[in-house]
Amino acid sequence: MEYTFFLPIAGILGMVFVAFMFNWILQKPEGSAKMKEISNEIYKGAMVFLAREYKIIVIFIIILFAIICYFLSIYTAVSYVTGAFCSMLAGFIGMNASTRANSRTCEAARTLGVHEALEIAFKGGSIMGITVAALGVLGVGAWFMFTQDTNILTGFALGASSIALFSRVGGGIYTKAADMGADLVGKIEAGIPEDDPRNPGVIADNVGDNVGDTAGMGADLFESYVGAVIATLVIGATMINPFKHMVFPILLIAMGLFASIIGVLSINFFKKLNPQTALRDATFISAILFVVGAYLLVAKMFGTLNFLWAIISGLVSGILIGLESEYFTSGKPIKEIAKSAVSGPATTIVTGIAIGFESTILPILTICGATLIAYYFGGLYGIALAAVGMLGTIGIVMSTDSYGPIADNAGGIAQMSGLDKNVRTITDKLDSLGNTTAAIGKGFAIGSAALTALALFAAFETATGLAQIDLMQPLAIVGLFIGAVIPFLIAAKTIRAVSRAADKLIQEIRRQFKEIKGLLEGTAKPETEKCVDIVTTSALTAMILPGIIAVISPALIGIFFGAEALGGFLAGATISGVLLGIMMSNMGGAWDNAKKWIEAGNLGGKGTSTHSSAIVGDTVGDPFKDTAGPSMNILIKLMGIVSLVFGAVFVALHNKLLSMF
Repeated sequence: MEYTFFLPIAGILGMVFVAFMFNWILQKPEGSAKMKEISNEIYKGAMVFLAREYKIIVIFIIILFAIICYFLSIYTAVSYVTGAFCSMLAGFIGMNASTRANSRTCEAARTLGVHEALEIAFKGGSIMGITVAALGVLGVGAWFMFTQDTNILTGFALGASSIALFSRVGGGIYTKAADMGADLVGKIEAGIPEDDPRNPGVIADNVGDNVGDTAGMGADLFESYVGAVIATLVIGATMINPFKHMVFPILLIAMGLFASIIGVLSINFFKKLNPQTALRDATFISAILFVVGAYLLVAKMFGTLNFLWAIISGLVSGILIGLESEYFTSGKPIKEIAKSAVSGPATTIVTGIAIGFESTILPILTICGATLIAYYFGGLYGIALAAVGMLGTIGIVMSTDSYGPIADNAGGIAQMSGLDKNVRTITDKLDSLGNTTAAIGKGFAIGSAALTALALFAAFETATGLAQIDLMQPLAIVGLFIGAVIPFLIAAKTIRAVSRAADKLIQEIRRQFKEIKGLLEGTAKPETEKCVDIVTTSALTAMILPGIIAVISPALIGIFFGAEALGGFLAGATISGVLLGIMMSNMGGAWDNAKKWIEAGNLGGKGTSTHSSAIVGDTVGDPFKDTAGPSMNILIKLMGIVSLVFGAVFVALHNKLLSMF
């Protein structure tokens, strides 16, 4: 027990750093009155969305709390609530920070230049990143101090997972519906620039950048982070000297928290470099410190370096998957899509789909390699440690990802405030880098989802006593196929929800252009609140069914078909979910950056038929890369953690059902 007191203290120190950084951001100048006004509108829209989303989620929390109390224990139920609360708190803090840092980044770009703007945007993003890491360490560490009962600890992971799906799906539907609606009517129909203040949907679009890529991604990675640690704990509890194997992953993420903080602070030294180099170097600093810390910890606790290689395999595979995602969304493939746009929208779409399919190969091989290496050196526990290793520096990974929406918002504020074109040039440079960091973040998310799902699967086998899955048994095959089809069902629901919400927003923007006299001439103000309300209502309504499906489907399979069928279900969902997630995320990102490459002046640049074809590809890709694709990560982990928490209950109910016939 000599280690446990340190764990919650590490999390508290992380939150102290967050408070310090938030105060540093607030001390920076916000800019002109117009810039403050626009930033405040974005802030209010984001907070309205978050408040309404959390009201719906609280109902779900209460229902599941009662179910856990009835079937399991009050302690597991309380653990579940604290996991959900930590996830919601991380989203609230991160959204506050990103919507406060946007105008300050814009003002820094206007008065100080690209290096200072980069620093503010990155440190603003770091508030979300370090909050996710610190709350994970604090929550898991505090519960481990209280109890080493894995049944109780899994409740915390379930809380994080259930909130993550709602946040990711709701935020994803919102951001892409707002983006599509604002772009299709504003840029294509009205012929006005992106982020033009005359566009009624532009504030909703800027709000969407935060609710999708800050709160949504934060909840996604927080879930992976906590899920990987809890899965490792569950497996460690079955090993010789269980306490040592259980406390080790928590100490590991505490080490990663401090490595991430040092990485964030290193931007003070790297900010004069090229922005992409600066962010990459800061990430490498954290990774190196994490590996050194892991080496010392493994050597001291186990006297052998086997587990270190498992951890490094996860960390390296995360970096490789990120680089592979970066290649398919920023390298040669985007030029191939751009060149196909010369022939029209149809070839743009077909080429993008082909590249999306192709982009799954290298990440899957990377995951397979990491799995084999981790298993060789540490067995099932090693696979779980690989997932922890991949997410050990989540603080810095999430910081670089959250930086993107801040830079994007800064560009929108520059446009809507009528600032000099040089300011927009700086913010566009930072925003372009944000697309790359987002692709890398999504690569980490899907890679960690695969390894975490494997770890949860191993923990599920341990909890239910399932020795193997026999594919010659019909029930196992049935479970496999049903599991494989669930990600397709969720993808269909979320993409259709984006289309419906975007359609409502398009109709509203068209109405305002038609009915508000002087709007297109710039002499009247748009009714932006109506647009925010339409997209918020549509997104929050549509997020409920996917969340219910993710929780109910493993329960139905387990109760009616048994543990082996449920094991097959989880295997099928993991395989199809990972493949779909990689394909959709990379495909949408490639279409987006192909359009941006044309807008940079290539193939005729803006205003050409080639550019119009690329816009179509980008618009089609939006719900793939920011809604359906990322939701796959959470879906497979949530179904895994539901099966882990309730696995024994499902088996008991199944046996009771069999005894009745």
